[in-house]
Amino acid sequence: MSRKTFIRFTDKGIYCVPGKFYLDPWKPVDMAVISHGHGDHARWGMKKYLCHHFSKPILKHRIGPDIEIQSLGYGEEININGVTVSFHPAGHIVGSAQIKMVYKGYVIVFSGDYKTDDDGLSTPFELVRCNEFITESTFGLPIYNWLPPADYADLMQTWVDQNRQNGKTSVFIGYSLGKAQRIMKSVEGSGKIYVHQSIARLNEAMESVDIKLPDYETIDFVEGAKAVKGEIVILPPALLDSNVIKKIPDRATSICSGWMQVRGSRRWRSADAGFSISDHADWTGLLKTVKATEAEKVYVTHGQTAVFSKYLRELGIDAVELQTIFGDEEMEEKEIITKEES
Repeated sequence: MSRKTFIRFTDKGIYCVPGKFYLDPWKPVDMAVISHGHGDHARWGMKKYLCHHFSKPILKHRIGPDIEIQSLGYGEEININGVTVSFHPAGHIVGSAQIKMVYKGYVIVFSGDYKTDDDGLSTPFELVRCNEFITESTFGLPIYNWLPPADYADLMQTWVDQNRQNGKTSVFIGYSLGKAQRIMKSVEGSGKIYVHQSIARLNEAMESVDIKLPDYETIDFVEGAKAVKGEIVILPPALLDSNVIKKIPDRATSICSGWMQVRGSRRWRSADAGFSISDHADWTGLLKTVKATEAEKVYVTHGQTAVFSKYLRELGIDAVELQTIFGDEEMEEKEIITKEES
């Protein structure tokens, strides 16, 4: 085995051959190095987990409190069977990390999911130069270009103010891990924030490692739904068309997702507004990152793999489309909702 082939793409996931570990595997393995806590990257059934410090309580919450798990800080190195492994900020959500692997001087970086704009909550993205780069391509089309986070915050706060003037409660729909906390940060100072219990539990996991979040309360749908009138409520996508959301009177509902930029009205007909904020890099962010890594070879994973890899090859970059089972956490979230709420 040459040093340039120390990763393999298997039916269990991306495998580091000399290190004998997998990167975000989708089937049970002995050793899993995890980029972040979303369910399509951190799955149940691994004998051992390795992740960033901030992701540790999230994994224990989502997978199980008794899992065998070790964590590292950003930039801290660990030797696994001769492979030097370190985590570097991915900017995707709290605790998200690019996984850098060095073997006999050759560097491969698995980016996981990443975002290049600083949202003021996640540790900002850090560029890592490498010989080979494994990139996502969730929004790998030229039509996807995000506004700066501060601009979205202004738009969301203006919407909240307008709703309050009209006697409406502002309800934001966003994924419980990552998107919900970003919404909280964006509307901080615009009113009292209420969140669903699934979001509150993940907030508590983050706060256990000293992540500072805006003040919030957990909404009580049994007795307190009417008390939120004129304020801000954040709910997971699973509740968009449920009986739960109908308990909130005089509501205006918005969807927070990158998909809203081009197909929001078709996909979310029951929403009053949409904000195309995403925890993934847009077209420009993807291109700039791939180029800046100076990687000799690029593997393109989930999303617009065919289009993005073809475009990279047209630029003279050796890019290969890679089939993975990584999903889209923004569109496929499955929350556990109690019978009382549904």
